[in-house]
Amino acid sequence: MWPRDAEPEPDPESTHGPRSGRTVPGLRALLPARAFLCSLKGRLLLAESGLSFITFVCYVVSSASAFLTVPLLEFLLAIYFLFADAMQLNDKWQGLCWPMMDFLRCVTAALIYFVISITAVAKYSEGAYKAAGVFGFFATIVFAIDFYLIFNEVAKFLKQGDSGNETTAHRTEENSNSDSDSD
Repeated sequence: MWPRDAEPEPDPESTHGPRSGRTVPGLRALLPARAFLCSLKGRLLLAESGLSFITFVCYVVSSASAFLTVPLLEFLLAIYFLFADAMQLNDKWQGLCWPMMDFLRCVTAALIYFVISITAVAKYSEGAYKAAGVFGFFATIVFAIDFYLIFNEVAKFLKQGDSGNETTAHRTEENSNSDSDSD
């Protein structure tokens, strides 16, 4: 909007080190890419980690800490999978079955969140428990959506693999039939 100066003024802090408002390039590499965070998987993992953290804080504030472990573990696992997917560790570590691990994480999280949310809402009357139960129900829905999408991706992949095997088996069968006919 404003016209630029022909000669920019030298930065007085450039000789004394980086300004506090600037980001250090080395630390920027630890953050997930913006494209991944805007993708569906990135948004789901952000929602899972956010809801797990909020549920964890609600259980910390409440008087009994019986349900504290599940949101904490799910928060840490969601953060781990967020960075693993963002840094494409599934390509680097081929020995692990990443879709199955993510699927099992989502299924168990959805089931356990559902159970502890029902227990928190039905058994306790404190506001923190009620809030944790409501956020737990939201987390159940987000985890269920995630495992549904993972299941569809895995099923589609397996169907493509099966159709390739069927065509190969069909061709092998045709070749064996043509060989027996020529005798």
